[in-house]
Amino acid sequence: MALDYEALAEIFAEAALEASIPVMSIYRGGRRTRRKSDGSPVTDADEAAEALILKRLAERLPEVPVVAEEAASEGKTARPGPLFLLVDPVDGTLEFLSGNGEFTINIALIADGVPRAGAVYAPALGKLWIGAASASVCTVQPGGALPGRSERKPISARPAPKGGLTALASRSHPSAAAESFLGRLPVIERREAGSSLKFCLIAEGIADVYPRFGPTMEWDTAAGDAILRAAGGIVTDERGEPLRYGKVDVKFANGPFIAWGDPEAVRVALAQTA
Repeated sequence: MALDYEALAEIFAEAALEASIPVMSIYRGGRRTRRKSDGSPVTDADEAAEALILKRLAERLPEVPVVAEEAASEGKTARPGPLFLLVDPVDGTLEFLSGNGEFTINIALIADGVPRAGAVYAPALGKLWIGAASASVCTVQPGGALPGRSERKPISARPAPKGGLTALASRSHPSAAAESFLGRLPVIERREAGSSLKFCLIAEGIADVYPRFGPTMEWDTAAGDAILRAAGGIVTDERGEPLRYGKVDVKFANGPFIAWGDPEAVRVALAQTA
């Protein structure tokens, strides 16, 4: 079946923009939190956004299975086929609760294990990233209309700078293993950021590498991964192979991964960090 990935990415962007209305209402009005069975936090915003996104996706793409974070935490995930959707209604719950604005709404399409289209929206920052065959960024306020393609700025990841790399680290999930990995690379600057914003910063050519060795799920990474790949970057596992999706046998859990702006830097880095 031939798919228009660009059109799908726009569907995701529209759903994320609509879902941002309840997210921002709760963000500004009171952020109640509870603990899921795995101990991770969940808020009213996660649940409200996911319900709205699932409704819109069912209307627009009724035949495509969806794996969504909150439904999965309740054991409601259907077994997906080669084509399925991944939804993280509020990625960066700790950032959401802290009030720093670095949280996102993530929606992606997976085809044969590869993220082919995605949208990442940071409603508190008013920034929307879209990726499919190409990647772009635009400014739009929560609940606003999706800007036309002429109003979006094309983005691309940059070649690894000869003077050294800019590395990104998780603001809320520091990792000794990630620090050790970065210590073996020619890193000259380090920055912290929350949620899937790190993938988007690399896709914009603002940074070069983001390692994550702590636990993540496929819905955490898929949309940002789609955007970074569309911008010319790559997300690999520890062996340097592209990160794969649809890992039903481990309940959609990711292993360690590294996001790179320059795919050519992977081989050099593997030799340096072996």
